[in-house]
Amino acid sequence: MLLRSGVLASALLVAGGVFAADDSLYRALGGTEGLTRIASGLVDRAYADERIKLKFDGVNPKFLKEQLRNQFCQLSGGPCVYDGETMKNSHAHLALTKADFNALVEDLQASMDEQGVPFSVQNRLLALLAPMHRDVITK
Repeated sequence: MLLRSGVLASALLVAGGVFAADDSLYRALGGTEGLTRIASGLVDRAYADERIKLKFDGVNPKFLKEQLRNQFCQLSGGPCVYDGETMKNSHAHLALTKADFNALVEDLQASMDEQGVPFSVQNRLLALLAPMHRDVITK
């Protein structure tokens, strides 16, 4: 898992900004219901993850789950609209490191694994999220 995460994290850091031209990724992720489960699993894992859980102090988990679901949905070509803060604004005060970013990626992968999302589909979503590392990692 660690090697796989390292490879995917590296791919995330070099991938370009790609946005879904259709809803095939959205459908492959299980639509809104699947993305709700993925986002919920990610947040639950992140809040329990000793490496990063302190970064979520004071953040409402229900709100975060909804925001992540909407973000994943919009990025994957679904009908949702992400209307939250920019990644830069919402993460600026957190002093996040590459290790923090990688831990969250691992938690997202585990959540997608739990939902039975194929590895190739996971990579498609991760490639869409990858460009955000520039705005999230500040330390």
